[in-house]
Amino acid sequence: MNGLLSRSVSTKQKLIIFYIDSNNKVTERYVRVLQVHDDHILAYCYYRKKVRTFKLDNILSAGPVNNKRVS
Repeated sequence: MNGLLSRSVSTKQKLIIFYIDSNNKVTERYVRVLQVHDDHILAYCYYRKKVRTFKLDNILSAGPVNNKRVS
């Protein structure tokens, strides 16, 4: 997963992450990763419309956003 997060910094690719929030609820977030650190990432969160910090231990999965939508 670290490879995907690091690669998304350079490509500016939008990712979807499934994350355990501070209330221990699983949330789905669309983010653009700005920086990757040892224990967290700094990313723009499209849900909150802010730059946020996400702990790597709380990220359950991450993947690229598929821009093709079925109507």
